[in-house]
Amino acid sequence: MTDLLALTAELVDIPSVSHGETALADHVEAGLRHAGHLAVDRFGDTVVARTNLGRSRRLLLAGHLDTVPPFSEAGGRGIDGDVLWGLGAVDMKGGLAVLLDLARSTREPVIDATYIFYTCEEVERRHNGLGHLVADRPEILAADAAVLAEPTGGRVEAGCQGTMRVDLTVIGRRAHTARPWKGVNAVHRLAPVLRALESYVSRRVVLDGCEYIEQFQSVGVSGGVAGNVVPDEATLTLNFRFAPDRTVDTAAAEVGRLLGDTFDPGIGDRLVVVDAAAGAPPALDHPLLAELVGATGHDPRAKLGWTDVATLFSAGVPAANFGPGDPLLAHTPDEHVSAAELTRVRDALARILEKPS
Repeated sequence: MTDLLALTAELVDIPSVSHGETALADHVEAGLRHAGHLAVDRFGDTVVARTNLGRSRRLLLAGHLDTVPPFSEAGGRGIDGDVLWGLGAVDMKGGLAVLLDLARSTREPVIDATYIFYTCEEVERRHNGLGHLVADRPEILAADAAVLAEPTGGRVEAGCQGTMRVDLTVIGRRAHTARPWKGVNAVHRLAPVLRALESYVSRRVVLDGCEYIEQFQSVGVSGGVAGNVVPDEATLTLNFRFAPDRTVDTAAAEVGRLLGDTFDPGIGDRLVVVDAAAGAPPALDHPLLAELVGATGHDPRAKLGWTDVATLFSAGVPAANFGPGDPLLAHTPDEHVSAAELTRVRDALARILEKPS
C-alpha cells in the first residue's frame, strides 16, 4: 500500500508556486505515464489522465498543482511522526497525493475516471488551468460528476459561494485644510457606507441541508491628494460573498440595495463591479456525490468561499469539494496534514471508484 504521507512529502518538496509548476507537472506526468493503464495528455503544465474502459459513468477528480509563495526561506518542517508539515501540505498537495495514488493504483475502476492536475488556481482566474480547459478543450471535462480535492477535513463541502469585488467611488470638492468649509471631503463621505457595512446582517440560505452565510466586507480604501488638501475623491473596495442561489446580476443588484442612499450617482459617485464569479449549487442529489457523502460517514456542509467547483459547474459538471487537511490552515505557516486524514479521504474515494454499480 502506498505511504500517502511520504508521497505528499515528495510533492511538497517540489516547489510549485503559481506560474512555476513545471517541475511538479513533470513529476506527476511521469508517474501517471508509468502506470500504463491511463491515457495521459498535457496542456502546458496541466496534466490530464483518463481511463477509457467504456463504463456507463465517469467521475472527474481534480486538484491544483500550485501553492502560494513560501513564508520564509527556511521552508517546512517535513514529517514528524504521522504528520507532515510544509507549504502546500494542506492546500493542496495532500489532495494531489490522494489523486495520484488513486490514478496509479485503481487499474479497473467500476466507473471511468478522469484525473486533472492543473495550474494557477491561487492567482487571477484568467491564468487558471482548469478554466483554460473549459474554454479550449471542454470535451476533456465531460463527466457525470466531479470531486475537487480542496482541503475540507475529509468532509464533503457542497457547492461554493459566489464572489464579487466592487469599487465605490465618491466625489468631493478640493479645498485647503485650513478652510475645509470651502470644499467637500470625499473621504468623510465614505462614513455612511462604513456605517451600512457595520450594520450589515448576513443572509443565511439553506440548500440541500447546507447553510451558506453571505458576507459583505470592505477590503481596501484609497483617496487623498496631499497633506494640506481636502480630498475630492475617495474609493472604497468591497467584497461580497453570496449564496449560490444568486446569479452575478442579482448579487450586483443586492450590493446596490445594501448600499442604498449612501452614495449619489447624480453628483458623479459611481459603483463599479471590478470582477465577479458565480457560485455553484450543492448538487448533492447526484448519485455519485450522494455516494461520496455516504462513504465519508459525515453530514455535508456548505463551502464558505469560492472554488473551482464553480468552474466545473459552468462546464455542466455537478461537483463537490472533498480532500484532506483543515481548510483553516490553508495559506498559513502552520500547514500540516496527517496520515490518517490522507487515508480516510483516499478510502472514501476508492469506495466510489471500486464499488459495483
